[in-house]
Amino acid sequence: MCLIITILFLVMGIQNLIEGYYNMAALQLIIAAGFAFMLWRNIQMTRCERTGNCSGCTLPKWLTKWFQKSDS
Repeated sequence: MCLIITILFLVMGIQNLIEGYYNMAALQLIIAAGFAFMLWRNIQMTRCERTGNCSGCTLPKWLTKWFQKSDS
């Protein structure tokens, strides 16, 4: 799902840049970058869980605490 949304917003952002709508393009490119970041993080966490070697394959602790699931 993150891949589809990333590609969609990336394409829309590029189209808006071509048309000259710079504010909308900037917003869409920021959203695309956010979803690309979440996709990359999910791939890294899956690799870490499968191999068990989590030394250098994940994000820093101060950044991952923002994306943790709540245990409620």
